[in-house]
Amino acid sequence: MLNALLDNVPLMIMLVGMLVGIASTLVGTFLVLRGSSMLSDAIGHSIVFGIVIVWLLTHQQSGPLQIIGAALTGILTVFLTELLVNTQRVKKDAAIGLVFPVLFSIGVLLLNLYASDVHIDTHTVLLGEIGFVWLDTVDVGGYRVPQSLLSVGAMTLVNAAFVLLFYKELKLATFDAALAKALGFAPGILFYALLLLTSGTAVAAFDAVGAVLFVAFVIVPPAAAYLLTDRLWLMFVYGMAISVLSSVSGYYLAIAWNVSIGGMMAVMTGVFLFVAFLAGPHYGLIAQRMRRLGQRRFNESRTLAVHLYNHEGSPEQATENVVRALQEHLLWDAAKAHRVTRRSCAQGHIVQDGERLHLTSLGRALAQEILEPGSRGARH
Repeated sequence: MLNALLDNVPLMIMLVGMLVGIASTLVGTFLVLRGSSMLSDAIGHSIVFGIVIVWLLTHQQSGPLQIIGAALTGILTVFLTELLVNTQRVKKDAAIGLVFPVLFSIGVLLLNLYASDVHIDTHTVLLGEIGFVWLDTVDVGGYRVPQSLLSVGAMTLVNAAFVLLFYKELKLATFDAALAKALGFAPGILFYALLLLTSGTAVAAFDAVGAVLFVAFVIVPPAAAYLLTDRLWLMFVYGMAISVLSSVSGYYLAIAWNVSIGGMMAVMTGVFLFVAFLAGPHYGLIAQRMRRLGQRRFNESRTLAVHLYNHEGSPEQATENVVRALQEHLLWDAAKAHRVTRRSCAQGHIVQDGERLHLTSLGRALAQEILEPGSRGARH
């Protein structure tokens, strides 16, 4: 049974993509909330420097030492970025743009000078090839298991354990670093630990999916989840669900259209982000449009109620509290006047008797919410 599953190439490819997405979402959610998501892009490129340095020292192309080397490179990237920012002459985004190209360039130069005959190249690091993960396997208890599945699976477990163990501390440090520091939670150490895990996830994933898909998974699913909910735990749920759906749909669409599997998975994260941007229950364009429309309709009903209230019981009531008078006093066209009248009747704010309009107790209360108690005596 297990052999059959491990021999299922499409399943292995999708499973690696899912695990990369889940591991990336676990750390990326906090980066997105902190406004530091582009650090993942910097780390995703600068790890080339760490990978090459570790290879030059140990001649190991993968394994724990590579993960440690890449993690330290990620910390170096952030340290140099903060160093530039602290000069107060360079803003953070510019500092990121200065640091990671330098480290990436040095890594590429070292790669070309000293490791040109080794299977480490910039194309692999940046783009990867998730479709070939089933070719690189290791023996585990007599079963041939894709190496990428093991490395990414291990990082997923480590990231999940870190988030579960320090959930409250991470949450507080993300939303109120000053309070976290006052309570002794050391938000700076937590942030650097988060970046260590981000770097480790990057190097665990780069051989299979490359830095580009890694960055997409770190940023896009959490950003889409942020458009769907204000609850942190739900952000994790939605982000991981989007990662899983992007991996599955991206694989099948890539096969159907004969395009890059990793590239299509990245595209699908963008598709889900677009859907969240349009249809998110709170911040989506459709929801915002509906709220604005509802508020406009409410204001129209309230305006009608105030108009009727101001003339209620006055000598002018017979001529003012009629539909045609709304066009003159409220500057509504005939269609809008009839539309608002029908809506107010349906809402129970007014009743219509021929041309005459009368407030109900509900409509009167609506008008009184706006008018001061003395406004009733100021009718005209």
